[in-house]
Amino acid sequence: MKPSLLLLFLATALGLGQSTHTPSYVGEIRQLTHGGENAEAYWSPDGKRLIFQSTRPPYSCDQEFIMNADGSDQHLVSTGKGRTTCGYFLPDNKHIIYASTHLAADACPADPDRSKGYVWGVFPGYDIFLATDDGKIEKRLTNAPGYDAEGTINFKSGQIVYTSLASGDLDLWTMRPDGSGKKQLTRTAGYDGGPVFSRDGKKLVWRANYPKTPAEMDRYKTLLSENLTAPMKMELMVADADGSNAKQITNFGCASFAPTFTPDGKRILFSSNKQACDTRKFELYLINLDGTNLEQVTNFGGFTAFPEFSPDGKTIVFASDRDAKTPYEFNIFTAAWRNKR
Repeated sequence: MKPSLLLLFLATALGLGQSTHTPSYVGEIRQLTHGGENAEAYWSPDGKRLIFQSTRPPYSCDQEFIMNADGSDQHLVSTGKGRTTCGYFLPDNKHIIYASTHLAADACPADPDRSKGYVWGVFPGYDIFLATDDGKIEKRLTNAPGYDAEGTINFKSGQIVYTSLASGDLDLWTMRPDGSGKKQLTRTAGYDGGPVFSRDGKKLVWRANYPKTPAEMDRYKTLLSENLTAPMKMELMVADADGSNAKQITNFGCASFAPTFTPDGKRILFSSNKQACDTRKFELYLINLDGTNLEQVTNFGGFTAFPEFSPDGKTIVFASDRDAKTPYEFNIFTAAWRNKR
């Protein structure tokens, strides 16, 4: 997944971010970054820090950074080479994982060819690495040919779930924190990505695009052979933690992604452009695990995504072009969460 490319695309189309009223679920909002392209901020187990990816000088594509929960002490924890994505803390609060292309090349991989439409690059140089929280790489966790990225971790079990091309398709896999015990979870032809466990480790949610017609499948396979995928038609899937009993819970025909469980595990908070399908306006929504009781959470008027609840459940973090000063600016925000249930 290339969220930074999505941010760039959306910014070009939308212009500057807009602000409107604060919805009832969202309380006091605090902006943590100011300038650049910032996305995918995820909490440390103690709720005191965030790891996030950012394109900012002197780097020309995404690198991983850690900051305090108030936005202070922002510092690089990846190598500064290649492109990175999807950083996440381990349960010990001393280690992180992230995907990086730095072993393939020091330079950023070339952006996808936009003549093929709006596509993400699933760069084959991506592998997942284990590092200390001060940036020392301890181990390469994946080494299969092709794309390995989009990893998240369940703090209770330590299990890593991620997207891999190891099977020849973009499927979900799990592994232990040392890279052992790799297991394929999904086998339906199409893209499976952005997986996240529920806090108790019993459920899994992710985004998927399963081509339904021969023409759609041909396009999917052609793009995949060129290390590309088209992201603007995705639905959410929920399953047991081993991938069994999978069920599609959205059917918008739009782009729904970045799902995360509420702390009680009963609902999903996610980002979608369902109110304006095929446009670049994404807001946050809540939905039950069976696809019922959809509620809109934000109404900022631009792009808002990548939400995650703090360990104590009192705060959410998200990325948005809210109050952006330039067309290419996306920042990390936190907000008090008002649980109405």
